[in-house]
Amino acid sequence: MRLSRLSRFVLAAITTVFLTAGAFAADVTMFAAASLGTALPEIAAAYKAKTGQSVQFSFAASSVLARQIENSPGADVFMSADADWMDYLDNRGLVQHATRKTLLTTKLVLIAPAASTVQVKIGPHFDLLGALKGGRLAIADPDSVPAGKYGKSSLVSLGVWNAVVDRTANAESVRVALAYVARGETPLGIVYRTDALIEPKVKVVDTFPDKTHAPIVYPAALTKDARPAAKAFLDFLSGPEARAIFVKYGFELAGGK
Repeated sequence: MRLSRLSRFVLAAITTVFLTAGAFAADVTMFAAASLGTALPEIAAAYKAKTGQSVQFSFAASSVLARQIENSPGADVFMSADADWMDYLDNRGLVQHATRKTLLTTKLVLIAPAASTVQVKIGPHFDLLGALKGGRLAIADPDSVPAGKYGKSSLVSLGVWNAVVDRTANAESVRVALAYVARGETPLGIVYRTDALIEPKVKVVDTFPDKTHAPIVYPAALTKDARPAAKAFLDFLSGPEARAIFVKYGFELAGGK
């Protein structure tokens, strides 16, 4: 279930069509990690009610969005699910470094379908392969997608990656990995806690220790060619109304770069 090169091209092309067809109808266009796809629209609704300004979103893996920003204009704000993809754009001068801020963090969890009876405690050399019972582990692409990179790092740190590397169902985003488990296509998956909280068809089996992976951070910044209206929305994202909505969906607040 690895995303093919053709699929990546098609996804990028769809994003390009989105940009040319309708993005500029909104006052602000934001590219954001798929895991923000529930909280941000609610924040945008609150922002429009307060200011009259509309925000349009493109949600996908941070890797896909960063490369899209690199290859074509259209996004005003970028919010990644890790520092690496923000660094990727920052180092190329494609975001306004002075506007960059880290807003959120969350936890990484192991999930199963809600009706599953599987029980496993995450720890060094835990029997993840046995818990799969011949099935596959849903995980965002560990080569590029932040949730997958965090997940692989944890499994490597715990000494179990080699046991399951050939039993993964690699997804193009964390929300697709979540869907694999919700639909019962895989018996287990690795997602953010915030994703698990919004999907009633899954349950959290256990939480990965923070020390087994890099800190999960969500940095946001204006793009190089952001329209003037975008700064006010970026500021709104770190204000009390937006923060309350993020917390409602299970995110933890962060500060600094």
